[in-house]
Amino acid sequence: MVKGSCHLAQINVGRLIAPLDDPRIAGFVERLDEINALAERSPGYVWRLQSDSGNATDIQVSDDPNFIINVSVWEDLESLFAYVYKTDHTKVMAQRRKWFEKPAGAFMALWWVPAGHLPSVEEGLRRVALLDRKGPTERAFTFKVAFDPAGRPLDRSALVRPAPVPTAEPCF
Repeated sequence: MVKGSCHLAQINVGRLIAPLDDPRIAGFVERLDEINALAERSPGYVWRLQSDSGNATDIQVSDDPNFIINVSVWEDLESLFAYVYKTDHTKVMAQRRKWFEKPAGAFMALWWVPAGHLPSVEEGLRRVALLDRKGPTERAFTFKVAFDPAGRPLDRSALVRPAPVPTAEPCF
């Protein structure tokens, strides 16, 4: 399989400390459009889950209205890493404890999908649950312990110096 035949899906989940319209969450809500637009302009961005409002905060996935999700697809691990850790996204992430409860378990997961596949919310939630149960595997992993599309462990230095390796293996 050559580079480009697999994309990287990601999900992150969290429980807000208060409803979205609560003043304690205002700093988070005020930055949503800006940070979503930044993602869409970022190299390697493919897609993100959103409702008619332009974000995913109003997509209810559980009985708990304060439980929110974010699902997106990127061309590769390096692109997502650059967006998450090398843009203004980090400033928002640094404040997350002001708005979100501390998670008891896994709160995000990464996994490879065939290019063109848009993961469902349920698929993403299954990946978070898998990561929580088994730790990082080729089917659900983190930036800290990542895998390539063929299921081989990646050296973290690959995030600094990407070296794509063509493979005939399927995406996980």
